[in-house]
Amino acid sequence: MTPFRDHAVDHAALAALAEKLAGTGIAGFVVCGSTGEAAALDEDEQMAVLATVAAAAPSLPRVMGLSGYHLGKMLAWVRKLSACGLAGLLVPAPSYIRPSQAGLAEWFGAIADASAVPLLVYDIPYRTGVAIKRETLLALAADPRIRGIKDCGGDMAKTRALIADGRLQVLAGEDAQLFTTVAEGGAGAIAASAHLQTERFVKVLRLLEEGRLAEARAEWQPLLPLIEAMFSDANPGPLKAALAARGLMQDELRSPMTRVAPERRQRLLDTLQALNRP
Repeated sequence: MTPFRDHAVDHAALAALAEKLAGTGIAGFVVCGSTGEAAALDEDEQMAVLATVAAAAPSLPRVMGLSGYHLGKMLAWVRKLSACGLAGLLVPAPSYIRPSQAGLAEWFGAIADASAVPLLVYDIPYRTGVAIKRETLLALAADPRIRGIKDCGGDMAKTRALIADGRLQVLAGEDAQLFTTVAEGGAGAIAASAHLQTERFVKVLRLLEEGRLAEARAEWQPLLPLIEAMFSDANPGPLKAALAARGLMQDELRSPMTRVAPERRQRLLDTLQALNRP
């Protein structure tokens, strides 16, 4: 999440949030992913956000989220990021263009060529307008520089095929699919909801890794109302409202992203309060 104050990035709040989350057992951070409102940040702001997170939690790996549809500009940006000590890049299909599968293969191949760090493919058709087909992903898996996928594709058969193939680490990108994906052999999750109740999300993943399914289910099922409330309005409005209610940042977004509707905000806060009861 990227906090704002008076229309500028609130770096003090961002550092405090990174420090808080770093102690919860998470595996690392995705900086400037979609929940980080990267589309509303210019390149200088994105570099500053990355530097703040790196300084606040230097021991944790950082993956940088990318977005764009101009390949030349994307390659220049990737080369610039190569000096930033990243663990990887999270790369979606180019938005609006809706390329063919061959075009997608060229897109990810060119970015892999330009990058000094591994790639995570971000399959999110409802934001980009194009689904990355199973065959394309399996072909990309042959490239050792492409290590994993943030899976928001909405196709469980494709998810299972990628897990069975084993070459890509499959990370659930739809928060509600975290349990199913990891129970079936996925590597983990990139989950916006895990800004909240973070230790509980971590515990679910740890229990699943240890094969303690019943215990994992008991921890997971109470989180489902939170995930539902988190996505009751346009992301990241609900999450920012919840973090603001805890005094961690201002409830401020950049247009055209908007604050959560009041009735949905209250539902989210009520859900959180219920989770915090003994």
